[in-house]
Amino acid sequence: MKNILVMATGGTIASLPHKDGLAPGLTGEELVERVPLIDSLCHIDVVQPMNIDSTNMRPRDWMQIADGLARHYDDYDGFVVLHGTDTMAYTAAALSYLLQGGSKPIVLTGSQQPMAAPFTDAKLNLYQSLLVATDDAARDVCVVFGGKVIAGTRAHKQRTMSYNAFVSMNFPTLAYVRGDRVLWSGGRPPREKDLPWHRFRAMNDRVIVLRLTPEFRPQIFSLLKDDYDAIILETFGIGGIPDYDGNAFRRAIFDWVDSGRTLVLTTQVPEEGLDLGVYEVGRAYSNHPGILKGADMSTEALVAKTMWALGQSKDPNRVRELFLRPVNHDRSEP
Repeated sequence: MKNILVMATGGTIASLPHKDGLAPGLTGEELVERVPLIDSLCHIDVVQPMNIDSTNMRPRDWMQIADGLARHYDDYDGFVVLHGTDTMAYTAAALSYLLQGGSKPIVLTGSQQPMAAPFTDAKLNLYQSLLVATDDAARDVCVVFGGKVIAGTRAHKQRTMSYNAFVSMNFPTLAYVRGDRVLWSGGRPPREKDLPWHRFRAMNDRVIVLRLTPEFRPQIFSLLKDDYDAIILETFGIGGIPDYDGNAFRRAIFDWVDSGRTLVLTTQVPEEGLDLGVYEVGRAYSNHPGILKGADMSTEALVAKTMWALGQSKDPNRVRELFLRPVNHDRSEP
């Protein structure tokens, strides 16, 4: 039998009712004890670095989770991280960048209903995550939820209450869990290329996401200079940025990147990605130095990857190289 480490971090799956609402209360050991039949799957050890609502999950917590996984990497065949659903996609993406290469699966899961609820999805999600973590074909960071296996950089929480909460953004679902079987789409899950196991130890959390809306004021770019090193800008449609008021946006954006800061352009439309070359309102930004294109990446992955890339280097050319390098299926090139 394989040896699996379960890392509990809190979230809805561990929550109990309190006078002010649900809050994490069950330990990792208590969660594992409540799932039948898992003793027949693998040997399980449990660690608990934190027990928090995932709304409170921050980059420093991502680092703590990555540290724990790296410390035990040689001791186990696979890993399951129990996590709240609200920020699970961010953590899955961050771990994809912080822990690269190797051949062992790191599976994130949680639930829409607490483990203690009478009609919870927690038991099945945890059981299926262990199935995936013990599967010989599994590797890399992934999210297992509602019978789906999703690449860690492609997960997105689409629904707030339904049990099929997560979707795979702009990339095929890696596998489906049916009964006690993991059915991989197209056979063994692909990887861009085999890389040696590596733990990255730095992230720059001075990254913010802005979403364009009608009458958005471009002056905000200058106001953010003291607190942020990178902006991820969610444009209209396939890459539209307003060009009214004497090209005020163009001046503000070029001033931002020309000052040595990073700008990542993406789209606020969930599916199919960005292409700055289609419309005049986007083409002006397609080749300006310091502007990075998010392609079909999710916003969650863009946040984590920008923090990771800026954590490795301050050189704009090196940041661009790292940002454009595919990691765990995070981007598709045109």
